[in-house]
Amino acid sequence: MRYHTEPTHTHGTPQKTGILLVNLGTPDAPTPQAVRSYLKEFLSDPRVVEIPRPIWWLILNGIILNTRPRKSAAKYATVWMKEGSPLRVHTEKQAALLQGYLGQRTQAPLVVEFAMRYGNPSIPSVLDKLKRQNCQRILVVPMYPQYAASTTATANDVVFDALKLMRNAPALRTIRNFHDRPGYINALAGNINAYWMKHGRPEKLLMSFHGLPQFTLDKGDPYHCECHKTGRLLAQELGLTPEQYAISFQSRFGKAEWLKPYTTATLKEWGASKIRRVDVVCPGFVADCLETLEEIALEGKEDFLHAGGGEYHYIPCLNESDAWMRALTELVMDNLQGWLIEPDAAELEQSRLRALDLQARQQIRSN
Repeated sequence: MRYHTEPTHTHGTPQKTGILLVNLGTPDAPTPQAVRSYLKEFLSDPRVVEIPRPIWWLILNGIILNTRPRKSAAKYATVWMKEGSPLRVHTEKQAALLQGYLGQRTQAPLVVEFAMRYGNPSIPSVLDKLKRQNCQRILVVPMYPQYAASTTATANDVVFDALKLMRNAPALRTIRNFHDRPGYINALAGNINAYWMKHGRPEKLLMSFHGLPQFTLDKGDPYHCECHKTGRLLAQELGLTPEQYAISFQSRFGKAEWLKPYTTATLKEWGASKIRRVDVVCPGFVADCLETLEEIALEGKEDFLHAGGGEYHYIPCLNESDAWMRALTELVMDNLQGWLIEPDAAELEQSRLRALDLQARQQIRSN
């Protein structure tokens, strides 16, 4: 069958609007087997690795999936929470809070869910869940402040592919980015200032963004530019001079050239320069995850201190902070314009009665 079976429709049921938060993904457990399954899905995405498929298949299945899962599982184990993966835990909490924040702003029937591009819960399964709740309109919110083909676009790919299998497809909107929205910048600045109020200020602030291969910039991906705009706006909000902060890129994979400067190289250089204190923040992540809690908070600290640096601080992501949740609420509200329709109970009842009357007439004619 080409199309999935549609959920049963009942006349008089109010139409709802779904909000789907999408994040990158996570293994189901910090084990080599679970990590291998996750990495296979993640690294098989042609938007993530743009190497000719036959060559990459051999590298992925012959080398990477036989060596990397055990090492990555050990890293996940260092940050795993009792509730599960940090990324999933924070994203689930953000979805639950957003439902409440939106409920304070509108009486329109809204349903907030979250999904992962790789791993669980999958995007198709959550879209099906929204449809079964009679969501006729769905707003997709990729939780990536800066647009990249390997993050925002690939999340949208899966959404669009899922709609191809629906006979009665919902109306759809997607959010492209929010790298320069005042609410997002203010939330970042407030989060950093709150940390500094408790722990004092550093000599330098490093803003570390997830890296991408250099060729993505050369081919027209706006990610690099949007990261720098976020960094510039955040520095202005914090009142920092160019000498007090830097922007870098982390998580380099493979031997190809990636966006520079590299976070690791920057921290080692600052350590060798005997910088007294460095604080690191990751403005490209709205929820803490392996890349922030292990790579930056732990490995970054080791790089800096081993090179001769002084004090090292990692400033947590926005997670469930009130300022960020309010900014996310504003972002969603702005993109729901025209969709915030409050149900008319009388009209719904009339619709139900008309359907029953029509059904009765058809039964009489058939008899």
